[in-house]
Amino acid sequence: MPTLNAPLWRQAAADAAGHQQYPTGALYVVATPIGNLADLTLRAIHVLGLVDAIACEDTRHSATLLRHLDIAKPLLALHAHNERAASEQVCVRLARGERVACITDAGTPAISDPGALLVEAVRRAGHRVVPIPGASSAIAALSVAGAAAADGFRLAGFLPARGAERQRAIERIARDPTTTVVFEAPHRIASLFEALAAAMPARSVTLARELTKQFETIETLDAGGLPAWLATDSNRERGEYVVVVHGTTSDATAEDRTQHDEMLRTLLAELPLRQAASLGAALSGASKNALYTRALELQAQERGRDEPA
Repeated sequence: MPTLNAPLWRQAAADAAGHQQYPTGALYVVATPIGNLADLTLRAIHVLGLVDAIACEDTRHSATLLRHLDIAKPLLALHAHNERAASEQVCVRLARGERVACITDAGTPAISDPGALLVEAVRRAGHRVVPIPGASSAIAALSVAGAAAADGFRLAGFLPARGAERQRAIERIARDPTTTVVFEAPHRIASLFEALAAAMPARSVTLARELTKQFETIETLDAGGLPAWLATDSNRERGEYVVVVHGTTSDATAEDRTQHDEMLRTLLAELPLRQAASLGAALSGASKNALYTRALELQAQERGRDEPA
């Protein structure tokens, strides 16, 4: 992280956010940067300096952030393996009238990172939960993908690491016409790209790698081209990815989704799925993405009819 003048930041935060009411006995869900320290809001800085304790995903990681802000507070470990027990400790503090902040290693808590169980426990106990919004990798990626239409999006988060469960998750995304956001670690990105290329080659995908950091990369291409794109530069296998699988709902309304079924069934009887969708698009003028998604659905229907009762 870059060097900063902590007293100046703290004073600016107090000037900008200090006039607001910050009730005691409340949990503050605070978004932290996903890579660039400058994305931390002045209100977040003020709250982190105000609270009595901070529940964090990794105390060592959070301690580094707080040192940059010249903030010293008791840190409570709250992660995937202890969240229920840690939530009880937080509720005890809130019952004493303390203010407690919840942060994660990066971004907004309780979305894909820990925090949801804590929020649920705090609400059940009758205490207030206050959002302190800020950085979110999913929202940042969607904002440059241009793929979140009026029908919204689905956050899939991290998919299962391997095996049949992972493959089923990929197939669900391929069948779903809604824009879907996926997170992936560097060591699994090659296998994810191969799976997406095989399951939905015609779907548009926006890749957001190392968001807000020095080597940020944002690209949009068809899923079928993902493995080749990755192979052209070994550096592309480094860093965290947010993958936005574009939806197909803007290409086909509910009324016209089935109008090309007869043509698709005929083509699927003779051609692989990808070729059937491409030829169908050329013949009908319909969206290749929409036809590909519908062809997947038709194949699933056929498999269902073939299975023994």
